[in-house]
Amino acid sequence: MTPQERLELEAAAFRRLVAHLDSRKDVQNIDLMNLSGFCRNCLSKWYKAAADERQIDLSLDDAREVVYGMPYAEWKSLYQKEASAEQSAAFVSGKKHD
Repeated sequence: MTPQERLELEAAAFRRLVAHLDSRKDVQNIDLMNLSGFCRNCLSKWYKAAADERQIDLSLDDAREVVYGMPYAEWKSLYQKEASAEQSAAFVSGKKHD
């Protein structure tokens, strides 16, 4: 596999992950965090960090829009639910994320 082919495969996998998360708006970020240790916000921050490493001008809001498919505030108002006491307790006792 060439470096370019690897880059293309990684990009395709990222796009598929973002599309999969978009198709599962019923899955809350806190559930992702509690089960996997990362969420849509983490993915947005990693995307922004990659841009920063390459000196590409990208705001966190723009990175979030790539991951959420819309402005973050809009996504939150449409899809984010209040975390339950159980979800919050699991988050507090679990591993911290980046």
